[in-house]
Formats: sequence, structure tokens, C-alpha cells
Amino acid sequence: MTPREIAVVALLAGGVFFAIVAVVGLVRLPDLYTRAHSTSKSETLGAVLTLAAVTIAFDGGLSTVKTALLLLFMFITNPTAAHAIVRAAAEQGIDPWTEDAEGGEQ
Repeated sequence: MTPREIAVVALLAGGVFFAIVAVVGLVRLPDLYTRAHSTSKSETLGAVLTLAAVTIAFDGGLSTVKTALLLLFMFITNPTAAHAIVRAAAEQGIDPWTEDAEGGEQ
């Protein structure tokens, strides 16, 4: 394998790993706030790593530029969208999940 192919495989593996972490966080965490935090961070990193692999895999040209711009767009918009969703939930009065003083679920 060439160093370029190794870089593509490593970036794809990292992207898949962080996508799986996002799914696990979405399934396992108890409320909207923690789920949004987990998925926005992990999913953004997974998508950025995957798109970086695609950018390296393309051999220059317009496709590489478009993929790099998409990478930048997702890097900016995914956390912004997660923030907007959490802010809307907070304004609607949705409380975060907590444990009460006796150790039970609320």
C-alpha cells in the first residue's frame, strides 16, 4: 500500500469509529442535552474524517475542491445546528435528566 492509501484507510477507520461512538451515545444517554452533545461532537468528527479521506482519495481537480468545501461546511454547521436544537429545547422548558438526592431517577 502506498502512503496515500494508508492515510485514506486510517481516516476512514477514524470516521467509522466516531460515527459508531455517536450512535452509542444517542442510544445510551438519558436525555436530549447529553445526546445532542455526544452526537454533535462525535458525528461531526466522524464526518470530517470521512470527507478528508474522500478528499485525499480524489486525485485533485474540481471533485477535491467540492469535497473540501463540504468538509468545511459540515465542520461549521453541525455544531451550530446542535446548539440551536438544545437552545430551543431549553426555551421550551425541557429539563435535563438528573438523579434526586436519594439516588433514584427523577
